[in-house]
Amino acid sequence: MTMQNYTKPLPLIDERSKPFWDAAKNHLIQLPQCRTCENIRAQFEDFCPKCGSELFIWKTLSGNGTIWSHCVFHQKYFPEFEEDLPYGVVMVELDEGPRLISNIVNQGQAQLKVGLRVKAYFEDVTGEITLIKFTPRNE
Repeated sequence: MTMQNYTKPLPLIDERSKPFWDAAKNHLIQLPQCRTCENIRAQFEDFCPKCGSELFIWKTLSGNGTIWSHCVFHQKYFPEFEEDLPYGVVMVELDEGPRLISNIVNQGQAQLKVGLRVKAYFEDVTGEITLIKFTPRNE
């Protein structure tokens, strides 16, 4: 797939999520880390859900993790995904703690399992958007 013909829905980027998407464009995962309790979160709120602090930095993460949960979609919810059916959706718990929901690539849906080690896979879908997906990690 080339960037010119990407027709699937794209994320809406706002002021809070822009650093995350800018990092993804550079093939990095960065998430907010609380400067008070050091909690790393996948939400882009102005406050830490653990301690309530508004002080945070953007921390670069390893991109390594484990499938925490998964499912396979067989029904078309969006017409743009019809050609991909069935496709897998995974919730990955990153080694640093936060969980991200995404897709798995380079892995058959039947082989998806909780506990499978994965690493980030960056898909440049437009000149401005890079999606973070995951692929099995050969350890």
